[in-house]
Amino acid sequence: MRAIARVADVSINTVTKLLVDAGLACARFHDEAVRGVKAQRIQCDEIWSFCYAKARNVPAAKSAPDRAGDVWTWTALDSDSKLIVSYLVGARDSEYAMAFMDDLRARLASRVQLTTDGLRVYLDAVEEAFGDDIDYAQLVKLYGEAPEAEKRYSPAECIGARKERVTGNPDREQVSTSHVERSNLSLRMHMRRFTRLTNAHSKKFENHCHMVALYTVWYNFARINSAVRMAPAMAAGISDRLWSMADIVKLIDDTAPKPGPRGPYRKRISN
Repeated sequence: MRAIARVADVSINTVTKLLVDAGLACARFHDEAVRGVKAQRIQCDEIWSFCYAKARNVPAAKSAPDRAGDVWTWTALDSDSKLIVSYLVGARDSEYAMAFMDDLRARLASRVQLTTDGLRVYLDAVEEAFGDDIDYAQLVKLYGEAPEAEKRYSPAECIGARKERVTGNPDREQVSTSHVERSNLSLRMHMRRFTRLTNAHSKKFENHCHMVALYTVWYNFARINSAVRMAPAMAAGISDRLWSMADIVKLIDDTAPKPGPRGPYRKRISN
């Protein structure tokens, strides 16, 4: 953001306000537009990042704001259209899992096959949101011991995976989280805020949420996905054209409140 402020020769406060306006506009648009999604296979995953400081450093940090520390972004992807159907930014616990699954359920038009990783909080959340109206399986990955030099920054090596049916009759051949993991890699590559070793992390939780909202609309509507050769929103039947950045700017302008009169007009009277 400071680099953009220097390039555009504007105040950092101007860039920050634009991020807030963009985030609010994009979050509202996604909430209204991505509804009634006709999906067959949904994959869910969580991606880690942090705000202000990593969790272990927050106690010693000076003036750490609320929500400083680890931040998780939950994403639900339509495997066929590559559309990000639902997302949620927050903690990696049962409360957020419930809210995430409730939101996902409200956006789907029909019964789907759902695959998640082995995170246990998904079990109650999926049952609470979908009941028996879903074909649900978990892909439980098995990890070995990470090399000593890589323990701090890299996950351990995945040495296998186990497919576990939870509800309904999921097709074992389609039990996978590869598509959503690839989507999360794109998210991490396009936003420095998600880089593991970075000084470009979000300083405020709210700004992190605004950036995720802006990215999601851009990814769904304005970026051609190489797998489907069109924008995911077009592949899902939500949009009939590829958006440009001008469309997102217009979305922000249309949402922003219109300025009113600054005060009564006073006619200058000279003596």
